[in-house]
Amino acid sequence: MASGRKKSGRLRQTVQLLWTAVTNGYLAGFLKGKIYAGPMKNVCVPGLNCYSCPGALGACPVGSFQAMLTGFEPQLPLYVTGFLFAFGALLGRFVCGWLCPFGLVQDMLYKIPLGRKRLNLPGDLVLRRLKYAVLALFVVILPLFVRDDLIGVSYPWFCKYVCPSGTLMGGWTLLSLNESLRGAAGWLFTWKSALLAALLILSVKSFRPFCKYLCPLGAFYGFFNRIALLRYGFDEQKCVACGRCAAVCPMTLKLPLDTNGSECIRCSRCVDVCPAAALTPPLRHGLKELRKTSSERL
Repeated sequence: MASGRKKSGRLRQTVQLLWTAVTNGYLAGFLKGKIYAGPMKNVCVPGLNCYSCPGALGACPVGSFQAMLTGFEPQLPLYVTGFLFAFGALLGRFVCGWLCPFGLVQDMLYKIPLGRKRLNLPGDLVLRRLKYAVLALFVVILPLFVRDDLIGVSYPWFCKYVCPSGTLMGGWTLLSLNESLRGAAGWLFTWKSALLAALLILSVKSFRPFCKYLCPLGAFYGFFNRIALLRYGFDEQKCVACGRCAAVCPMTLKLPLDTNGSECIRCSRCVDVCPAAALTPPLRHGLKELRKTSSERL
């Protein structure tokens, strides 16, 4: 079981690293300290991926969604909404576990052998509801209804006031590469840097605090977790109720009852430790579902 768990963990980390390198692989941006503005920036990627990161080749869905809401004439972001629904229905929070650069940052920090680790912060059950408030308030309501009377537009509230991924990959990176920008950094950058620093420190001690408590994308994709194509299969007849799956779940789901719950990031630790093979990995289960659907249509 231990070797299987290590193999699964290495695979996930490899995919995370490769995806981060591909989606943030504009090397000229890092060398020149400039943001890529080519045609690929019109295409969304499924995870948080700050537009302002010098290496970013694709657009962040949250930033793109807000950009459509905050102009002089707010527009319904049909492309981004369709994109999010499509990836939600296909992958659910698999995106969080495998395809989000800031998720990778938190995973790497949690592996630092420093002091006592804890999976959740105090008040965990209440804190987990915050991400739904962030999704509703900072991503939709404020950008849509609170506008600047002087210039007639709103702000991308989540990107501007909250997003730690943008501060790390965009703000800190651009300021480190452009001395001329450092003098323009004011109280807002100080606030976001403090928030990022707090989350990075917490990530060393607690597993993925941003994903659990603040990420609006995680909140949105979580709505699809139980119906997404890439979800775990669970055979109740095979289950021996040993409790190993619940013991290793970093998101502390009540497994196996809450298999594919809204907090599940598809890390596959539960599959690796199951002695009865009662859990089926998402890709294998998804292919099985596709074959079943195809045979029923025929």
